[in-house]
Amino acid sequence: MRKAIILNSILLTSLMVATPAYAQSADVSKIQTFIESIIQILTTLGGLTATAFFIWGGYGYITSSGNPENLDRSKKTIMYSAIGLAIVLGAFVFSNIVTQLATGAFGGSAH
Repeated sequence: MRKAIILNSILLTSLMVATPAYAQSADVSKIQTFIESIIQILTTLGGLTATAFFIWGGYGYITSSGNPENLDRSKKTIMYSAIGLAIVLGAFVFSNIVTQLATGAFGGSAH
């Protein structure tokens, strides 16, 4: 019983004296760089996907031979790929604005 009390008091004393561990600024910049890289990769993939759908819709538009169903489907493919590309570019711009604001507010390193 006496050993348990001594061990508990040593443990509590060491916990009260312990200093908090803060993230190193280099670690934060590594995380920021990683997130920026992921955003750039996703934007690139979104742009490539939209380009592929533009090509697919354009090919379908050219080869529709006046068939109203195929023509309408191709127009919708082109329209939806344009909307998707606008969303991807808007998200990319928004993420860059948020990154710049956060960097300025929290004093991180600017890229």
